[in-house]
Amino acid sequence: MNKQPPILLDTPILAANPGADYRAHRDAIAEAINRVLESGVYILGEEVEAFEREFAHFLGIGHAVGVGSGTEALHLALRVLEIGPGDCVITVSHTAVATVAAIGLAGATPRFVDIDPATFTMDPSQLEEVIQREIHAGSRVRAVIPVHLYGHPAAMPAIMEIARRHDLVVIEDCSQAHGAIADGKMTGTWGDLATFSFYPTKNLGALGDAGAIVTANSEFAEKARLLRQYGWKNRNYSEMPGMNTRLDEIQAAILRVKLASLDNANQRRRELAALYDRLLATTPLKLPKVVSSIRHVFHQYVVRAQCRDNLLAFLRENGVLAAILYPIPVHLQPAYASAAMASGVLPITEQVAGEILSLPLHPGLTNQDVIHISDLLTRWYSSFE
Repeated sequence: MNKQPPILLDTPILAANPGADYRAHRDAIAEAINRVLESGVYILGEEVEAFEREFAHFLGIGHAVGVGSGTEALHLALRVLEIGPGDCVITVSHTAVATVAAIGLAGATPRFVDIDPATFTMDPSQLEEVIQREIHAGSRVRAVIPVHLYGHPAAMPAIMEIARRHDLVVIEDCSQAHGAIADGKMTGTWGDLATFSFYPTKNLGALGDAGAIVTANSEFAEKARLLRQYGWKNRNYSEMPGMNTRLDEIQAAILRVKLASLDNANQRRRELAALYDRLLATTPLKLPKVVSSIRHVFHQYVVRAQCRDNLLAFLRENGVLAAILYPIPVHLQPAYASAAMASGVLPITEQVAGEILSLPLHPGLTNQDVIHISDLLTRWYSSFE
């Protein structure tokens, strides 16, 4: 490849830009924060209760319970279902390590399923095989955690059918799929419980750590509320062993502001993704596949590329701060070596990890930004001709 001089930009183009999202809502967020400060109530007050109602309504589900982070939401969901030591939980390795860390926090054992190479989500046919293998090995399989990755829902009808047939509970990890739809149902409304992260870079992001558990089951919701605060139904009286993982009032107030514009923000993500699709159609990149029965919310615009690391270096040299989520599958990380050995090989997961690249995509991006990035990618590939 001929070395070409970089195209200098005044400001780098970020892969995600929570600062721009804050500035887009600056006045409303300032008003919301001031409302909390003036109230004198900063933990589990009216703002948390209002956000829980509004988020549950947005999803079309009965209950939402605000907690301290997405990781703790998954951890508490497992505890609500009394999943712990000696239990096996099946999930994917191509995910944020938080998914698997939460299983460990509950004391359960993770087992990994390979992914669909087009959607990057759990492959239902592989799920069936793993369940059968674990049952044959004598494992006490209790739950499945599908991850709706990059904004694309997992194959929930097939996953639910398999899980129900084996009498397993399902916890959806919706941390990257706020507002996505699978077969006419919102992500978060398929499983027994579902969890969300509101980390600042998410489609619905707080200005710090925050998360939620959602469920249609009122008993599960009540138990989650007890567990998030020392098992208290009444202060200083623990009904069960609990912990401290509360969504604070300021983050809840900020999330209420952003929730009101989430649908519009997701639509903007889809528009930018469609522009990428059109401009990159003639390049060798493997572009995101969108299954016809789903509504993608493009938390990330993820392509697959040969010579990915060289391409990433080229983009960064030219001021485009593309990213890789996730470069090292969880099963290849030292902390989860024993689970990996028991899970067997995951060829698609490992292949994908060496090829994926997240191009910048967030509501603050302009059409011209996407055109510029696409021009750079075309320039990269034309240099090989």
